[in-house]
Amino acid sequence: MCDKDRSSILTSLNRIAGQVRGVGQMVEDERYCIEILHQLHAVKAALSKVETQVLKAHAACCVEEAIISGNAEVQRRKFDELVDVFAKAKL
Repeated sequence: MCDKDRSSILTSLNRIAGQVRGVGQMVEDERYCIEILHQLHAVKAALSKVETQVLKAHAACCVEEAIISGNAEVQRRKFDELVDVFAKAKL
C-alpha cells in the first residue's frame, strides 16, 4: 500500500473503531433498537468507504507497479487477486 493512502485509511479505521465501541456502549445502556441500527448502518457505510479507499490504493500502487513492470505473470497475479476479492464479496 502506498504511504500516502496508509495514513488516511488508518485514520478512518480508528474512527470506525470508536463508532463500534459506541455501539457496544449503546447496547450496554439498553438504548432503543432503532438508534442502534442507525449507528450500525453508519459503521457499515464507513467501512464501505474504507474498502473503496483500499481498492483505489491497490489499483494506484500495486496494480500500476505490475503494469509498469511489463511482467505478464505479475500482472496476471494482480488481476487474479482482484477477481478473487470481488468473487468473495458476492458471498
